[in-house]
Amino acid sequence: MIQGSMVAIITPFDEQGRFDEESYRQLIEFQIENGTDVIVPCGTTGESATLDFDEHGHVIKTCIEQVNKRVPVVAGTGANSTAEALHLSQRAKDMGADGLLLVCPYYNKPSQEGIYQHYKKLAESVALPQVLYNVPGRTGTNVTAETTCRLAEIDNIVAIKEAAGSLTQVSEIIARAGDKIDVVSGDDFLTFPMMACGAKGVISVSANAIPAQVKAMVQAVQDENYVTARQLHLELLAFHTAMFIESNPVPVKKTLSLMGKCRADVRLPLVEMQTATLDKLQTILKQYQLI
Repeated sequence: MIQGSMVAIITPFDEQGRFDEESYRQLIEFQIENGTDVIVPCGTTGESATLDFDEHGHVIKTCIEQVNKRVPVVAGTGANSTAEALHLSQRAKDMGADGLLLVCPYYNKPSQEGIYQHYKKLAESVALPQVLYNVPGRTGTNVTAETTCRLAEIDNIVAIKEAAGSLTQVSEIIARAGDKIDVVSGDDFLTFPMMACGAKGVISVSANAIPAQVKAMVQAVQDENYVTARQLHLELLAFHTAMFIESNPVPVKKTLSLMGKCRADVRLPLVEMQTATLDKLQTILKQYQLI
């Protein structure tokens, strides 16, 4: 289930800063029409950190309803409080989510044993497939390969979204526990080399705007057509880089706005893209014929 081209979908807001449900439903249709394999609501790209509990539930419920079982929905329900993550995860299960994406607890900076016990508690408490999410650039803590391999022994921990930027760490997990846990890329610009090492796909930011292109590259690797996959990887590299020209999801939301799909609004403390950066982004988008 946790494989292929998966999108970490944005959460669009209206002019009053409220969840824009209609635009969200249209974005989901755009994804399914272009071959996206899994929809992942309320991740970092979905601005989960600034959604309150009611909004968080509303976004996940809307996603599940709109998808209507056409593809799996893996809901972002992680938190830096184990009790809070447990509450969010159970609610997502009750709503009908197919799996959970659980970011490593942030700000607290737990030890590796604390990380292990956090994930173990969630796995034992919520009977859904669970995806660990390692993004030390945002959380301040790396989930080591050793900890991931320990967690791989728990039956319903089925995958890890790796965004540590280390092919060595990815390779070590696959070498030691690849028969027990799948690795998926959390960095678009590393998806091809990670898949060449044995990763099963990507939970993508770029796929919000270019789902068909991301799907084509992932599919080429799955088909073991590495020449085509490498060509597509190199062709998309400038776009992937542009999606992080400012803090995610500011660039991808601006991109979707320029494509006419939703507003670019983000919530404080994120702000509108700066003028100089916007000029660079527009140049890239024109190169890809998106605007």
